[in-house]
Amino acid sequence: MLVIGLTGGIGSGKTAVSDRFAQQGVPIIDTDQLARELVEPGQPALAEIVAEFGLDCLDDGGRLRRARLRERVFADSTGRRRLEAILHPRIRALVQERVAALTAPYCLVVIPLLVETGMTDLVDRILVVDAPEAERIRRVMARDGVVQEQAHRILAVQARRDQRLALADDVLENAGDLDALTRQVAALHRYYLALASARSTT
Repeated sequence: MLVIGLTGGIGSGKTAVSDRFAQQGVPIIDTDQLARELVEPGQPALAEIVAEFGLDCLDDGGRLRRARLRERVFADSTGRRRLEAILHPRIRALVQERVAALTAPYCLVVIPLLVETGMTDLVDRILVVDAPEAERIRRVMARDGVVQEQAHRILAVQARRDQRLALADDVLENAGDLDALTRQVAALHRYYLALASARSTT
């Protein structure tokens, strides 16, 4: 099966893109969702996070306070690397497990930190969602309720735009015109089906 890795900086519109592929019947594996599954109460990863960062990472119900932990590790590169060491190997294993269970011409694996995590070996092609930085900042502020300085700080710890584009096999421009985005996704869907068909006959 053809595996497409979907990535892009925060606020680029990865969810809008993956939703449109899902509407075409394409299986979607979202690593953010996998990360949420991994930190549910009772999961080994959550116990490791608590051991590493302390009980104040949990709410009164024993669930991870994601916003608090995110704010903490964004301000601390060492803490961020410790958190990644707990989660990323488990996410990688889950992606491989979920892909292996699928039967479809192709699937989309959403990996926001594809460049940063080095998970490029898990996918056959890389699709980058690109948007102007000012638009991304605006979206992050509106979506997450953060101030401009915080939004800039989040962008600063991610791969640069040119680093993502250098790895891209395909690029989707998402400056805010959703009709244009829908047309781009439909064209790529046809293209990926053709690629998958060609692979299956060789």
